Amino acid sequence: MYWTLELASKLEDAPWPATKEELIDYAIRSGAPMEVIENLNELDSDGFIYDTIEDIWPDYPTKEDFFFDEEEY
Repeated sequence: MYWTLELASKLEDAPWPATKEELIDYAIRSGAPMEVIENLNELDSDGFIYDTIEDIWPDYPTKEDFFFDEEEY
């Protein structure tokens, strides 16, 4: 299973919290790339409720990771 920012962005508007099955259903209905669906299928925890993308991809970069303070420079 591998995640990229582009793939993870397909789940930003997912109905969090959600189960694996709900996320797969959302990905299919929203037209997400097949890689997203394959990654979700590889999750081991059936019935587990995921609160955010960070539960699926712990290293998911947040907006703060990309924040650039123009006044500082």
